[in-house]
Parts: sequence; structure tokens; C-alpha cells
Amino acid sequence: MIVPPLNRKLLAILAADMVGYSTAIEIDEAGTIGRLRAIRADVTDTAIALHQGRIVKLLGDGALVVFNSVVDAVICAAEIQKAVAVRNGGLPEHERIVFRIGINLGDVALVDGDVYGDGVNIAARLQQLADPGGVIVSGTAFDHLQGKLDWPLDFAGEQQVKNINRPVRMYRLRLDGKPARRPLLGMMPRWARTAAAAIVVLALAGGGTWWVFQPAPLGAKPSIAVLPFNNYGGDEATGRLADGLTEDIITDLAQFPELDVVARNSTQAYKGKSLDVRQVASALDVGYVLEGSIQRLGGRLRITAQLIDAKTGNHLWSERWDRPAEDVFAVQTEIAEQVTNRLGNGVGLIQGAGRAAAKRKRPDNLTVYDYYLLGTERIEKITVADEEEAIRLLNLAVELDPGFARAWVELYHAHNILAGFGINPESEIKAAADVAERAVRLDPSDAEAHAVFGMSLKDKGDNARAKVELDTALRLAPGSAEILTFYSGFAAGFDEPERGAQLVDQVIRLDPNYPMWATAFYSTAYFMAGRYEDALKMLERKTPDNYGKGGWVVRSSSFAALGRIDEANASVRETLKRYPDLTVEGMVNEFSLSKTERGRFIETMPLAGFPACAKTGSLAKLAKPVRLPECEAGEAQPLGQP
Repeated sequence: MIVPPLNRKLLAILAADMVGYSTAIEIDEAGTIGRLRAIRADVTDTAIALHQGRIVKLLGDGALVVFNSVVDAVICAAEIQKAVAVRNGGLPEHERIVFRIGINLGDVALVDGDVYGDGVNIAARLQQLADPGGVIVSGTAFDHLQGKLDWPLDFAGEQQVKNINRPVRMYRLRLDGKPARRPLLGMMPRWARTAAAAIVVLALAGGGTWWVFQPAPLGAKPSIAVLPFNNYGGDEATGRLADGLTEDIITDLAQFPELDVVARNSTQAYKGKSLDVRQVASALDVGYVLEGSIQRLGGRLRITAQLIDAKTGNHLWSERWDRPAEDVFAVQTEIAEQVTNRLGNGVGLIQGAGRAAAKRKRPDNLTVYDYYLLGTERIEKITVADEEEAIRLLNLAVELDPGFARAWVELYHAHNILAGFGINPESEIKAAADVAERAVRLDPSDAEAHAVFGMSLKDKGDNARAKVELDTALRLAPGSAEILTFYSGFAAGFDEPERGAQLVDQVIRLDPNYPMWATAFYSTAYFMAGRYEDALKMLERKTPDNYGKGGWVVRSSSFAALGRIDEANASVRETLKRYPDLTVEGMVNEFSLSKTERGRFIETMPLAGFPACAKTGSLAKLAKPVRLPECEAGEAQPLGQP
């Protein structure tokens, strides 16, 4: 009998297994199975499909998956572990689902849709050696991954695994940060450094200075190095503050997915040295450098920071702080938060520089990141025409790179703002929800992705899940002015109006030059907390063309609550010109409002002169509409009429 040759193929094999499955099943069988199914539906199946994997077999507590690309396999594993960790964050220990994952690259035999061979066995053994929530990669996989991942791989030794004669090299995927980026010459062997030095000399001699010092192109994702702050005081306490401030700024900037931030162990080599910023930028391959200093003057500290464009050497921004020296930790936190929010958020200096560069380009030379930057700029103008143009630009970005999570995040904002203007509200709210969910699936570590997903859940009336997502965003980026801004406008939706107003106060201290778009959140937060004067001050930052329906209602109702009835009535007349069907009942039913939010509108809108009762049939689609007593009884005419 002639045995046909086996169908063999080189594949990446991912083996995953749930930690403590047997114990969990014994304690709560139905609950454990339900949570596993939910994770498969929400996380693992999506990630596997996105990275073109194929599930070979599903076991009760694990899976075997194959990929044509080992890079795809490792990225998929990392995204699964990070997403599952986020889901576990708000759960008690006994309800958490935790996986171990092992990955190998090997030659396997394909038989009737299944896979066999040493390659599969090694992946399974590595999975058993992984930490809970971790990923272990084999040496053969590691050899094909160099320079292709955003996560470092740490050598974990060699292990003799069951049924495999030779020892297996193991590498642990570190999911808590990006790989340390070392200067180019430091990564080269000695002979290569000598050759590189000769090339540099020849390039300089040939007028090639521009090439040697060229930073990363601004059309790509911007990159920054934070150099160790100089200690001009000389004492150890000031030195510790300088080191702590440097580390805090690096950590905080790394929370912004818009930026690539050089790890501290790469920049630490420059501590205490006289530097040419352009040379440092070239060695670290960055477009921007932040440097600063700390000086102790008697009982006070003077701290300076400056952002430098590495391409030109020009100073884009500088700031100085003089603070009492008593509480150095408070000073450290304050300065780090102010610096990172000034540089790193969506309207920060670095994105501003990128937008300016994108505008100077020819349209046919625009990159994915250029379309993203130009789209976000349009969003911030808050007009119907600008939001529509933002959607066009951001769709161009995701067409070129469907995996660019940040572009999907910004699409949420544009669609949501259009809905607020009353432009096809049902379809725009649905579009906003779809892109928000896609964003958080693509990058579960992005705080703003969780924030927009939470806001979309709030729009659907799922307040409990919305709060979980916004709490997750705040946990991922506790010092981000943008995340604090989003949470402030929604806190009343969780029946926490005072917290919303307090968050606004906090974020204004962090970013006194807050952008105009943020005032929509701030005015809502202040209004819901009964701080009507503050709500009106926020609205003064905008023009009537920037108000959505909610903005007009907050303005009119705030005037009325302050006893400024003539201004309230005039504002209501202008509102009804734009939204002629607006009523108190319509407002409290149009959005998924909490008890606090409904109560505030019902208390203040009638004072302003808004019609109370919705038109007959306008609430027919709602299963349980909120009705005002006078409207439900049919006893009263709309307010303002005899």
C-alpha cells in the first residue's frame, strides 16, 4: 500500500488555555461558561479573524489557532491578553477569565482540517509555562519577529519540554510597554559602528548633513524623546525630583496613542551631558525632543521645560514654573500633568505641528496620519460643514489603514456632533456607536477608545456598561485632560453631577488653554450640578453656529434658573427657530437620561418657556416614554400659550 505524502506547511501555532478552569467550573459552571462565551464573542474570535487566523479546535477552556504569519499570531495574542485584562479590571477575582498563551513557528502536517507535529506540541508546552495573562514565544518564532513588534521580548531561558528531545528557547512577551529604543550605533557590532562612522564622515563631506540629522517624517506618527531634566541645585533631593519628573512625563506621554515615546533607559544615557539636540534626535530617531531643568532657590523651585523641533532646532514651546519646595511630590505631579497635556492631547503642540506640515503638502502626497490630523482639526471647529468634511478625511484614513484605531475614535466624535445638530440623528448615532465599538476592539489599551465606546453605550441607555468603560478610560489615563473632559460631561448620567463639575475644575487647572470643543462637556457638567453662571461662561466661548440642540437648551435653561427671564425667553425663541418641534417631554425622551439629568431639564426648561408637551404620536416609538403629569392628563396647553 502506497501512503500518500503528508500535506505539510510552515505555520505559526497559538495555543491558549484558561487558568483555573476546573476550579471555576466547580464553583460556578453556568457563570464560567457564560463568561467564556462572551469573551470569545467579544474578544478572541474578533481578534483572530482580524489577524487572519484559523481556529483548528476549541476545547472547553482553550483553543488551538494557526496563522500564516507569526507576526500576526503574536499581535493577536497581545491584543487578546490586553483586552481580557481590561475586562477583568472591574470584576471580583472569582469571576475573572485569565488565559495563558504559547506561540511556536513550526512545520506541521495538515490532516482533515487538523494540525499535527512537534510544532503543535511545542506551542502547547509553552502555553503551560506562560504566566497567567502572559504570552510565551519559542526561539524559532522569536527569530522571525525582530523589529516587527511594538512589544519587547525578554529571554526566559531554555526549557526541556515533554516529548521534545532538544531544549526549547523561550521568550516572554512584555505587554506593559514598548521596547526600549537604543541609539543606532549602540545596537551595532563594533565592525558595523566603524563602517557607519566612515559613511557619516563621507556624507558630511559631501554636504549630507541634512540626511544625517533628518528626524522621523511628520507625515508619520510623531515621536518624542524626553531627556533627563538637569539638576542645577546640586543636592540629592533636587536630583530625585528631576529624575521623578522625567519618568512621570515619559509615562504620561506614553498614554497617548498618537505618539511614539522613547523609553527612559534609552534617554538616561544623556543625563548630565552637554548635548546637541539634533544629534540626539538623529540617534534616537525622533522628530521632537523635550528638555528641562530644575533649580532650587532657597525655599522655592524653578522648573523649566521646552519642546524642540529636532529637524530645525527651533523651540516650539517653553514654560517656567516657580513653586514652593515643601511638597516636591505635589510639584512633580502638577508639572508632569501640565507638560503632557500641553504636548500630547488631541489639540496639543505636537499634533498642531503635524497639522501645519500636512497643510503644506500636495494632496496626492498625504499619508494616513495626515488625513487623521486634518480630520481632527475639522472636528474641533464644530459646524455641520466641518464635521461632514472631517468624516470624509477620516474615512480616507481608515480606507488606507483599517487598523488605525485612533481614526475610528475620531469618527465617533464627528458622527456624534452631527447627531447633536439634528442631522439624521438616528443614523448618525448608530454610525457613532459602530465606529466606537470598532475602535475599542482594535486597541483595547487606548483610553479614548474606551471613552467613546462608553459614550456610545450611554446614548443607547446602557448606563451601567457606559460607566464601566469610562471608568476604564480614566484608569488607563488618569491625568489626561481629554479623558477627564469626556467623563465630566457624562458624570450626571451616572447620577454624579457634583463629580462632573469637580472634574471640570480639575481639568481647567491642568489645561487652562482648553479647546473650544471641550466647553460642550464643561457647560453640561456645570449645568447639571446647578452651577448656571459657570455653564453660561463656557457657552460664551462658542458662537450660535457651534451650539447643538443640547447647547441651546442648557443656555436657555441656565438663564431661566438665574432669573434672567427675558434672556431665557429670547434664547428659547431662537432655539425653536432651529428646532421647532423641541419640547420638554421630547428632550427628556430623546436621550437616554439618568434621573438627575431628567430632573434638571424638567426643573429648568419650563421656567425658560419651552413647550412642555410632545406632539401626539411623537413618543409612540418608545416603550416607556417619560411623561409630564400635565401632559399625560391632557389638562394643560404647552407652556407659553393661553
